[in-house]
Amino acid sequence: MIKRYRNKTIKRKTKVRAKLKRFSDRPRLSVFRSNKYIYSQIIDDKKGETLVSASEKELKKLQNSPPAEAQHVRAGKTPKLQTKIDRAYLIGQILAKKALKKKIKQVYFDRGKHKYHGRVEALAKGAREGGLEF
Repeated sequence: MIKRYRNKTIKRKTKVRAKLKRFSDRPRLSVFRSNKYIYSQIIDDKKGETLVSASEKELKKLQNSPPAEAQHVRAGKTPKLQTKIDRAYLIGQILAKKALKKKIKQVYFDRGKHKYHGRVEALAKGAREGGLEF
């Protein structure tokens, strides 16, 4: 059973990456999802460097900062981080905000071996609503 699951994930990963090779002029928004946290970064594959990154460290900084700085991007309130999906959505918005500061507007979404579902989908939705196009 484990072998079959591993084969499915490898197949999904290679399919996703093969489709993404067509958009080589854009930077890549890569998502890594562990059981506990989610990380995202925008990578320039031509230079081989990370342009912008966001993870749950930024959310912890927002929670520990004074209420005036810790305003939610959409609602104007301090973020309620009750579920992993809520945190993923906020990370997507933080990433989009950082990317727009560096004048990155168009990226392609690399979900890796993960299905477009749950936290990965929430991160993509947050990034789109934050201003990124993919």
